[in-house]
Amino acid sequence: MDQLEHLRVHLKGKVIVAGIGNSMRCDDGVGALLAAKIKDRVPFLVWEVGETPENYLGKIVKENPQTVLFIDAGDFGGAPGEFRIVEAQEIKPANLFATHNASLELTINYLQNNIKADIIFLMIQPKLIAFGDTLSPEVKQTLKVLGEWFLNEGQKEGCRGIGIPNRNSEKNPYSG
Repeated sequence: MDQLEHLRVHLKGKVIVAGIGNSMRCDDGVGALLAAKIKDRVPFLVWEVGETPENYLGKIVKENPQTVLFIDAGDFGGAPGEFRIVEAQEIKPANLFATHNASLELTINYLQNNIKADIIFLMIQPKLIAFGDTLSPEVKQTLKVLGEWFLNEGQKEGCRGIGIPNRNSEKNPYSG
């Protein structure tokens, strides 16, 4: 099963998508940028949570979703721009480097103790995480591919959230 099919299998029921990242650290901002690109354009609740996903735990628990998808840059040893679906139980500091490791583990533990949701991560291999506001060409291409996938494939039957109205009828200014 390819990574996008793996993702599609998980996006069932009430889905929350949380884009993690710092847009002032080059590729590290890709999760938040992807969230901004798809927000109010997909049948899921989408939040740009920045560098502190733990600040959204109360909101996530209150929404009681069936699936929580975190999107983040993380070093899993892949080629720049490569992406993988990672199950919550696979997130360990020893096998994945993200600038948010400690908070990701705390976030997972808290959610697993408070809701019965499928918790998954869409991890994107960064090339650059130095200070700067420009994505590497590889990660920029991945952002484009994933954005199009969410906006097109994510709308098809079998990958549709429930009970999530479009909360903003205006066009998203971040869509490219």
